[in-house]
Amino acid sequence: MNTLPLILAYIGIALMLIPSGVGSAIGTVLAGNATVAAMKKNPNIFGSSMILSALASTQGLYGFAAFFLNLGAINGLNGVLTMNQGLSVLAAGTAMGVVGLISAIKQAQIAANGVVEMSNGHNVFSKTLVLAVFPELYAILAFASCFLAMPS
Repeated sequence: MNTLPLILAYIGIALMLIPSGVGSAIGTVLAGNATVAAMKKNPNIFGSSMILSALASTQGLYGFAAFFLNLGAINGLNGVLTMNQGLSVLAAGTAMGVVGLISAIKQAQIAANGVVEMSNGHNVFSKTLVLAVFPELYAILAFASCFLAMPS
């Protein structure tokens, strides 16, 4: 039995989970720090700021869901994969990890800027929410690639 495809697939599912989770952790801290600082000026913005701070957490959830689905598919095949299947999971995992990492951080930067402006008295919550969702689209596309690349 050739174990290289299985090793590649396991590396792929690790890449789905780890970088996207790290990106979400960094992103929620970036936006959360902006929220804490902004509340010194305007404590009434906590609810809206919390929503913006939580946006970056979704990339980690997408990475976990992709990990979970692909691990189940690999286990369903009893770990017997072709080289194409192993490489497919590796490629999709790399995409999910890189896109999840970067989009979570960039999304948090948009959210943090909105939080700062809300603390200055500007009514920018809804516009910030719309703008912050744009990086999310790419994380969703990366998640879709993981779903499409699942071995069957």
